[in-house]
Amino acid sequence: MICIKNGNIHNAIDPQSFVADILIVDGKIKEIGADLNIPKGAEIIDASGKEVYPGFVEAHGHIGLDGYGIGYEGMDYNELNDIVCPQMRGLDGVKPLDPAFAMAAKAGVTSVCVGPGSANVLGGTFTTIKTVGKRVDDMVIRDGVAMKCAFGENPKRVYRDKKDSSRMTTAALLREALFKAKEYLAKKEAAGEDISKRPSFDMKMEAMIPVIKGEIPLKAHAHATEDIFTALRIAKEFGVKITLEHVTEGHLIADELSKENVPMAVGPTLTGASKFELRNKSWVTPGVLDRAGCQVSIITDSPVIPQEYLPLCAGMAVKAGMDPFKALQAITINAAHHAGIADRVGSLEVGKDADIVIADGCPFEVSTTVEKVLIDGKIIA
Repeated sequence: MICIKNGNIHNAIDPQSFVADILIVDGKIKEIGADLNIPKGAEIIDASGKEVYPGFVEAHGHIGLDGYGIGYEGMDYNELNDIVCPQMRGLDGVKPLDPAFAMAAKAGVTSVCVGPGSANVLGGTFTTIKTVGKRVDDMVIRDGVAMKCAFGENPKRVYRDKKDSSRMTTAALLREALFKAKEYLAKKEAAGEDISKRPSFDMKMEAMIPVIKGEIPLKAHAHATEDIFTALRIAKEFGVKITLEHVTEGHLIADELSKENVPMAVGPTLTGASKFELRNKSWVTPGVLDRAGCQVSIITDSPVIPQEYLPLCAGMAVKAGMDPFKALQAITINAAHHAGIADRVGSLEVGKDADIVIADGCPFEVSTTVEKVLIDGKIIA
């Protein structure tokens, strides 16, 4: 049992911060209020004069699948032998003891949505995990939260001499997989309990069933405007859910994207334009999309940007014109909604996991020090 006393609370729900106490019991936020009646024996953390935030949330990255400091041998985030591999599970590639996790946690990044990269048209499922633990099974918040798909230059580059040399091919391969999955599910449902009438087991199609049923979204890697619109077009054709990842040119089409009611994760922006589809990369993108009424998250795409710099990325968006409170939401509650875990993390509210950051200033500033981090009510840094 822990009570954080007299901190200036930024709960990521209300724009205005307020001074209050937070009582933590069994890893959950039990109460938030002024002058709480603290149970005997509770550990007291004096946060007077400190800023208290929800643990920061990464909506899209590859931490733990691309090993820190170990080169190619540590990279487990892309299957390079099959352009359509929805049966892959990000959970199976995570290395919990990767030093990047400790760096992230110390910086206040407490939850991450991680999974396959963008080499494949369909790459497999993302999982959401906490950033502390020795065994990935014990770190999971929710597994299988989204199905990765990719548009643009990456599938074309990786499979140019094998399977894919144009954007038309990428779209056709995704459509083919969705058509097959719909048919597979229809046959399976029509067969009911009669095993003899069921279609032959297909692991790829089994993996696509949650997408077809609308239980999880396609998580669509798309930088350029044409790829963003193709992703949306295909999702509408098949009646499936979708989130947009990267959205590099989103500021150029914000008026159109505001009509879509689709979550958008913007980034990684703290890098150079390493390929043609990144030529319009800009820090203004999150703010422009937010002001247009879109649900925006800011991402590192770790390790493209080291995971611990997620708050700094939000600060860069603020420097480019984004409202500071909206930037905070972009790395907390919006990111949690994007990843399908907002019932547990992303804001300081009663009943949620006690993932809490205590800092001596605004985490967007490079001069700010994160003094304490709690994950599931345990002090980890």
